[in-house]
Amino acid sequence: MLYRRLGRSGLQLSALSFGAWLTFGGQVGRSQARELLALAHDHGVNFFDNAESYGHGAAEQLMGDVLADLRFPRDSYCVSSKVMLGAVAQPLPTQRGLSRKHVIEACHQALQRLRVDYLDLYFCHQYDPETPVAETVAAMDTLVRQGKVLYWGTSGWPAEAIEEAHRVAAAAHLYAPTMEQPRYNLLQRDRVEQEYAPLYQRYGMGTTVWSPLASGLLSGKYNDGVPADSRLAVHDELRRELLDGDAGPSALAKLRRLQPLADELGGSLAQLAIAWCLSNPQVSSVILGASRIEQLQQNLAALEILPRLDQGMRQRIEQAVA
Repeated sequence: MLYRRLGRSGLQLSALSFGAWLTFGGQVGRSQARELLALAHDHGVNFFDNAESYGHGAAEQLMGDVLADLRFPRDSYCVSSKVMLGAVAQPLPTQRGLSRKHVIEACHQALQRLRVDYLDLYFCHQYDPETPVAETVAAMDTLVRQGKVLYWGTSGWPAEAIEEAHRVAAAAHLYAPTMEQPRYNLLQRDRVEQEYAPLYQRYGMGTTVWSPLASGLLSGKYNDGVPADSRLAVHDELRRELLDGDAGPSALAKLRRLQPLADELGGSLAQLAIAWCLSNPQVSSVILGASRIEQLQQNLAALEILPRLDQGMRQRIEQAVA
């Protein structure tokens, strides 16, 4: 496994991490979850990503139970949660958002579900326009000083709100956000490469990116249609975003141009897509999602492709997706 610092912090995260979105508490049961987490940990993965809203809390409950079963040393891995969307299907006003009340109560609930004493990473899961940024920063600072959170960050925030969080923290001598968790892949990249570009040098922020395969589209599995048991078949919103309308044919054309490059590298299209994300030095960790052991094994092997992505190959990839 390759390890990278989380921005300018001293925390070393595995370049490939494992997340529970859309799988734990739904597609994946306890025995499968145990196998997946054990395999990931055996391969050096030290970051397991989760959120209060994944499966309305069921994903964190399952991950916590399995981590307790596996008895990994607590100092051998990092676990995260995210706060904003709530852990119930129809949250009341005080059960969602980034108010001091919900930020702190959601942290306590996540600690119980994950069965840990502290969260290594705690993310604000989307921006909350109804809560002052200063209130959220102060709430996160409280949790850090209490030892319940080690590093806090944002997920999908606009750059100007992240800038405000840093200004507030600096002025009041509070802990500032260490990381952002944006979506990043060959088809969806503007935010990481353009909007957030000033944040890396100015504040030393790291990134734990999600959806490196664009919800499976970059695996090539949808080239000939949408399989009945696939993620895009189950989640209509994802299918509309990635395949329906004008974007779909363009994306599939890019995949057809990328496939020969993956063959030349001696790997799969999915491995090329993951390795490409890792070739960005601003990426601290790429979060993998898998419901089957075979998927996770293949995705972890993307590290074998990474050294082959020299400047010439990256230019050819750029041409393929232009």
